Amino acid sequence: MASAVGLTRVRTVEPVSTVAEDALVAEAIARPEAFGELYELFMPRVYRYVRTRTASAEEAADVTQCVFVKAMSSLSKYRASRGPFAGWLFRIAHNAAVDSHRRRKPTLNWDDLPESIAESNIGSPEDLVLRRERLDHLRVLVSRLDTNKRELLALRFAAGLTSREIAAVVGKGEGAVKKQLFRIIASLKEQYVEEPD
Repeated sequence: MASAVGLTRVRTVEPVSTVAEDALVAEAIARPEAFGELYELFMPRVYRYVRTRTASAEEAADVTQCVFVKAMSSLSKYRASRGPFAGWLFRIAHNAAVDSHRRRKPTLNWDDLPESIAESNIGSPEDLVLRRERLDHLRVLVSRLDTNKRELLALRFAAGLTSREIAAVVGKGEGAVKKQLFRIIASLKEQYVEEPD
């Protein structure tokens, strides 16, 4: 049985340590102009996550902008004792995406994700066609998942969040998130059957 196109090995962004994150947050609270460093660090991840929840790249950019405006204006309310900064920020992103979703019909188009999320286009034309077919098959399987499961996958793979950070976003325990992600991925692997050559 083939793996689900490497779902478990995808890691688009290396996480920053919580200590380094908290130092950046403390600096941004003390000096608002330092918020730019947090923006630079998290903007690509927030955008990729929001993009999975919006109908267009333009809408994703608008929602991402709203996320950072809200985060900057609410930064003094962040408390490290309540969870990691990434969890707090992606909770804002989640709420902004939900608000955007309420203003339009629901769309989750995994085909529109940036190529860096899907995989690279290096290889022979035949390899590219086969890869595209496997990704299309995986997209169909993912599209059949309920909204909550797709949300967990988007937070893990598009946003690059850890289980602890996802737990802060969705309001569950870290262990429950790990278990749920494991089950979702195992189920996708089980359903994923590569077509014979």
